[in-house]
Amino acid sequence: MQRRRTIAAAPRRTATEVWATICSLIGDTLERSSSINRAHVDTALAPLGQLARMLISAGHLENHPLVLVADDLWLEISTASGVEALTMDENLNPVPGGGTATDWTLHVPQVEPMAKLAQATAAGQAHLSADEPVEQTQSSASAATGVDVEALAAWARERA
Repeated sequence: MQRRRTIAAAPRRTATEVWATICSLIGDTLERSSSINRAHVDTALAPLGQLARMLISAGHLENHPLVLVADDLWLEISTASGVEALTMDENLNPVPGGGTATDWTLHVPQVEPMAKLAQATAAGQAHLSADEPVEQTQSSASAATGVDVEALAAWARERA
């Protein structure tokens, strides 16, 4: 389930406030799962703080979002600045789909000149990655939802 959230940055919020808002959004979304502990989410995101504030203040998250992958949930988190930040309506509610998650990874974009810092920050962190997230294939989505997409397509062809 692909979702997107855009967080208002400067001049509405400082980079530190934006990062706190993003952490809250991720924590609020994942804590709905009985398998994920909010305190562990907060602890796992902590090493990313400095890099995240740099990505936010440089405007990188406007075009290169953070991507939260939690089982079937795919959440792209970007920022907006300038006039858009002042005029946009934000949705900071927990994102649907996090309640069934059993594991999660936050993918950090590798943008220059901070690509090596992104790799170093994510290295050895169980829930952080500097790798490109891999979209779920249709067959794995079928297995996750219990729907046989291929059989459904064949049935539709027979009826056409």
